[in-house]
Amino acid sequence: MSLAIILSRALRGIEAVKVTVETHLSGGLPAFAIVGLPETVVKESKERVRCAILNSGFEFPKHRITVNLAPAELPKAGGRYDLAIALSILMASGQLDKGCLQGVEVLGELALDGSVRQVPGVVPAILAAAEAQHHIVLPVANSKELLLVGYARGACTNSLLEYVRHLLTNSALPELEIPVEGLEDTLTQIENPPIEVRGQLLAKRAVEIAAAGGHNLLMIGPPGSGKTLLANTLISLLPSLNKPEALEVAAINSVARLNVDMVNWRQRPSRNPHHSASSVALVGGGSKAMPGEISLAHRGVLFLDELAEFKPGVLDALREPLESGEITVSRANYRVKFPARFQLLAAMNPCPCGYASDPQTECRCSADRIERYLGKLSGPLLDRLDIMIEVPRLSQAELLEHNPQATDWTAIRHRIAECRQHQLQRRGKLNCELAGIELENYCQLDKSSREMLAQTMEKLRMSARATHRIIKMARTIADLEQRKNIGREQLLEAISYRRNRIIGSLTR
Repeated sequence: MSLAIILSRALRGIEAVKVTVETHLSGGLPAFAIVGLPETVVKESKERVRCAILNSGFEFPKHRITVNLAPAELPKAGGRYDLAIALSILMASGQLDKGCLQGVEVLGELALDGSVRQVPGVVPAILAAAEAQHHIVLPVANSKELLLVGYARGACTNSLLEYVRHLLTNSALPELEIPVEGLEDTLTQIENPPIEVRGQLLAKRAVEIAAAGGHNLLMIGPPGSGKTLLANTLISLLPSLNKPEALEVAAINSVARLNVDMVNWRQRPSRNPHHSASSVALVGGGSKAMPGEISLAHRGVLFLDELAEFKPGVLDALREPLESGEITVSRANYRVKFPARFQLLAAMNPCPCGYASDPQTECRCSADRIERYLGKLSGPLLDRLDIMIEVPRLSQAELLEHNPQATDWTAIRHRIAECRQHQLQRRGKLNCELAGIELENYCQLDKSSREMLAQTMEKLRMSARATHRIIKMARTIADLEQRKNIGREQLLEAISYRRNRIIGSLTR
């Protein structure tokens, strides 16, 4: 009779929960049972583990084997426990010393020949092991994630046999290909936009403000007016992620089974889902609780082109994460949270045919059809947008101008980076995230400005949320101009970005 215990990790959202693999050998007829709420893939690990142990040259014990994955109420999925189960059986049967894996967490799926295969979602597990100050053992195929986190107390193995030999004889394990410290200063440098945005001075100004304060932006204009180009420009203006932010993004990508980009790992994510995307695809969920597009855009940009073509229910699902920075997915048998602190960037036509208010092309839509089209955007959703601007189509003369004055994007990018850094030093967050008492402390208005804002609220029938967003946007404009206090000019400019004549009635 013998008992062996090894540590592993399960995924709950992007949280890596500690799992204790307890293996007990007892008398009776030979049998192999796994308990602790295992799903089908985990139950099937019995055959993978048995074949891997035998094909690695070890003895599979002819006893009654019971493996308990604790805590029992936590669902266990995937083949990530195979290696831990195999090692615990070898320990319980006396083929390994029981104390050799104390304080070590083990993840890895076994092939029938004993080789160790890659498992998803290891970045949260590495971060959790680092917090617990445990060693962690991973498949060689997951070495990129280990390098990314830069955790020195991690090791990788190709097979069960290789790792057991390491435990018995202290033989060398595979070395990591890139030094851990080599990634510390790897930053993504984004070049200037390859195509100059001609004209559109108002839109360029709005893009700069949105990038500087993390504000949500909606652009409305006919086809070919440059909305997509402006969106790509905004994305290129954003500074690189710092290491903690980059690790948050890497953890989400790891859970979503996306490949790790060792070169551009600090580049801000940018997601552009098609307008036919479902609510689950956008916000996450499903039978296995996978992150959606809003979580994959965490710390980056979610670009929704043709905004009015999305289903209204899909768009309304964005309201909670836009306000809280996270999404809670609740189902009958689980409830998980995914981070979703993204910047919403949207573009749409002013009507179904795209040419309402366009002086060059006649609109073919009736007033009722335009109203139904714009009515797909609910008031509460529009309330959560900071900037709403029209992007008119350029005239032929503007498009064919021989030597247009180029925009100094390098200076703008530098100004945005300085503005963001100032916000982080002041409060540890961007202006778009200020709330409650922070608005009183960092976005103070003088008496005349407060009176003007109150009159504007009455006239435009703005909600309290829209008013707060105007104040935060005015704070960003003041920061860009290196002003300590918000002045009347900054407040007026912020108000002007909410007075969109096409959908202004919907925001009331």
